[in-house]
Amino acid sequence: MAISPGRDAAFSSQKSALSESPRTKKFPLTEEELFYMNCRAAYLTVFKSSLENIISKEQLYLALQHAGRNPSQKTINKYWTPQTAKLNFDDFCIILRKEKPTSKAELLKSFKQLDVNDDGSILHTDLYKLLTKRGEKMTREEVNAIISLADVNADGKFDYIKFCKLYMTTIEQCLKTTVEKLEVDSKLKRQQFGSHTEGSPERDPSPVPKPSPRIIRKTDQETFSNKGDTRSSLMATTRKFKTSVSFTIIMGVNSNRNSKLTEPNSIKEWQCVQSKGCFFLEEDGEIISHQYRMQIAQRSMVYLTIKPLNLSQVEGKPSPWLSVDTALYILKENESQANLQLMCFTELRNREVFGWTGELGPGIYWLIPSTTGCRLKKEIKPITEEAQLVYRDETGELSLTKEFRSTLLDIFEVIDLDGNGLLSLEEYNFFELRTSGEKCDEDAWAVCRDNFDTKKNELTRQGFMDLNLMEANDREGDPRDLWVTLHSMGYNKALELTEACPFIIDIYADKCKPRIKAVHMEACSGQLEKAICKSVLNKGDARVMDGYENIIVHTYKCDTWITSVIENKSDNKVIIHINNELSKNCVNNRGLNIFAVEVASKSTMVCQHVMPLNERQEWIYHSQKVTDSHPCHCGQKHVVVGRPGSLLGPFSLLLLVYSPFKTCFSTSSLYS
Repeated sequence: MAISPGRDAAFSSQKSALSESPRTKKFPLTEEELFYMNCRAAYLTVFKSSLENIISKEQLYLALQHAGRNPSQKTINKYWTPQTAKLNFDDFCIILRKEKPTSKAELLKSFKQLDVNDDGSILHTDLYKLLTKRGEKMTREEVNAIISLADVNADGKFDYIKFCKLYMTTIEQCLKTTVEKLEVDSKLKRQQFGSHTEGSPERDPSPVPKPSPRIIRKTDQETFSNKGDTRSSLMATTRKFKTSVSFTIIMGVNSNRNSKLTEPNSIKEWQCVQSKGCFFLEEDGEIISHQYRMQIAQRSMVYLTIKPLNLSQVEGKPSPWLSVDTALYILKENESQANLQLMCFTELRNREVFGWTGELGPGIYWLIPSTTGCRLKKEIKPITEEAQLVYRDETGELSLTKEFRSTLLDIFEVIDLDGNGLLSLEEYNFFELRTSGEKCDEDAWAVCRDNFDTKKNELTRQGFMDLNLMEANDREGDPRDLWVTLHSMGYNKALELTEACPFIIDIYADKCKPRIKAVHMEACSGQLEKAICKSVLNKGDARVMDGYENIIVHTYKCDTWITSVIENKSDNKVIIHINNELSKNCVNNRGLNIFAVEVASKSTMVCQHVMPLNERQEWIYHSQKVTDSHPCHCGQKHVVVGRPGSLLGPFSLLLLVYSPFKTCFSTSSLYS
């Protein structure tokens, strides 16, 4: 979701400031690079290292303000809830994408509403009433500080036109100063910025441009080896530390042929059940999916498979998400749901099908679907024309377009979990929870049954169509609510399924008929993270980091993917820097070649999943991992100059620049 440099004056000012740096004079930065340089500049005005976390509302507000934002207390509370303990640099970048910079036009419009004489000024008495009695109130001392600014006050009036101009200039000045500091300070310039990286100081002059890590994330391009060229400045980051452990794994085309999934010979005589589900990609990149309970009545040989669900009706043109990897972790319930034991996972593969064969005893099992996230990730794809969902016929009646009807049929196919061509209340509620966050109770379902086509108390395809048409009629043809539903189900404005991957699970047993029921739709974390870590620790290779006997890197490889897990047995948290720059034909779930992870004491965590970009070619996984101590605070003096508010933010930033007490513009706190 790239930010357009011309979207508003604030970002234009930032672009102008950035373009004056020595690097950008010779090689103009892309919009994405401009955005992340702005992020880094703002973050490093508050912290010495971007591996340091935001641990308070005050720090969040200060960093946002230095990025040209003007957040209200309501905005701050949206991102810093009572459950929030910390935010990292990645979280900060996500917030900046959502909260647009304050523009000069927006400021002028706000002030103009108070300009009773339409002369570009506001009486000090009116300004005082506004700032002390409305919205997030300021103190008398804070208002006096504003009206004492000589450049924007005269004859008992506040010149808001001059103020807005001064405010925009101040933003540009702050950003320019910070960027210049980054250019001069080589230590800062080589710093690892959270999960994001800074490009080389010198652009590659060759005809093929060197892609930035963010471009790699979007297009999954193969990384360049930089032979004979200046190395990325972040490559130097790893050289500052002692190399602790390094891996090189060469994977050929279908390298583990012996691990190919094969069906049991007598499977036609086994009893089978089936269920569908879906992976959904959230705004923050997290993946959620259905989770299941399976019951096995007696000890049996079991054959389980999971694969992407093909919805395409065109022969020879399969659904594009069939390349997404899928897996199923099987955990046995012992005494309670909280006590789950990892039994196995579907590590064998035959094309897009992943499976497992083995013996399971009687009992209750949890099936947790998983995808690495290497191929199911957000894509920045410009949509030239928004699809039409509804239209009015010759009689003025509202109807669904052919394209929208086709999409609704695909959605019906996905949410019809048992595949019987009907939607039960339980199946429909998964759809409702996903699209509206609410459930349909028995009474509402009875109303639905009375008004729409049902069969055996379940909604038919036609009933589902009519239900969506009713929603369109309720809004008099306004498609906005329909688009909310479509976006929640993973569709873009062109009605393409780009942020979801439906799948289908098949379970065979030779001695009894298995039973399966979808029970949750949750994030692929928590219990899944534990299961992945456990499987990698059981099956992977372990390497102790040099000089750190309590830090162990476990690496599991199959013919499809490689997973790295870091185990920290020490009493202290550690930061591990990962460098994948020498890997070839690889893509990882983080979308970056260089990043850092923080591992809590006495814990394990998934470091990364890696897959080949092109499965028909050899791929080389080369990962270098080094340790770092947790970065300290900047230790500089903090000066209180105000607190956040709808108008106070711009005032505070000016006070920050005018403050005679500041040691540098980056050290002042904006909360009282």
